[in-house]
Amino acid sequence: MLAVHDLHAFYGKSHILQGVDLRVGQGEIVSLLGRNGVGRTTTCKAIMGLLAPVGRVVFKDRDIAGLRADVIAHAGIGYVPEDRQIFPTLTVQQNLELGLKRTGRFGRWSFDDMYALFPNLAERRRNAAGVLSGGEQQMLTMCRTLMGDPELVIIDEPTEGLAPKLVEQVATLLDEIARRGVSILLVEQKLTIALKISHRVYVMGHGRIVFEGTPAELLANEAVRRERLEV
Repeated sequence: MLAVHDLHAFYGKSHILQGVDLRVGQGEIVSLLGRNGVGRTTTCKAIMGLLAPVGRVVFKDRDIAGLRADVIAHAGIGYVPEDRQIFPTLTVQQNLELGLKRTGRFGRWSFDDMYALFPNLAERRRNAAGVLSGGEQQMLTMCRTLMGDPELVIIDEPTEGLAPKLVEQVATLLDEIARRGVSILLVEQKLTIALKISHRVYVMGHGRIVFEGTPAELLANEAVRRERLEV
């Protein structure tokens, strides 16, 4: 589905990504773990065309490295950024409508699906998105991305700052996304969530992948967890 080969990225003269290799298979949930500042969000932005990449980003046998973000989105990759980019003056329903690639044309997801998964959004569907809580805005951002019916979705820190009940709802949504055949590349700080739902995990350190394996293999590798993940 997605294969990243020898990916490099720069902010000015700062060499942030230094040869990242990773892959996400059909219907897989793959987590990208690591401490803040090691390059996880930069990896997401480079894949999505929001930062100029050097290397190969292959999606469904097509090299998309360097294409515009809108072209990459229309190719079938959705992106949920960590900064909750909602349209505050539009209603919840209008924000969801903007996620559709074509007005009135639905794929795997409908408005009813979103409201069933997140009842809080159903109750506020006619409210301006700007009055939602931070957690509700995060839900809305994820749901708006899904309305575009991506085949792979990149989700950056979806549970950051959320109350435990909302964290459970996000985990349920991630399981449902995978159940419907959509692949997920998840950047997540909460190790327990990532290990519970992921098929495979990568750990980043200083712009490179330093570990690849199953959740069980990561749990068994105390050295990597202590050096790269634990505070």
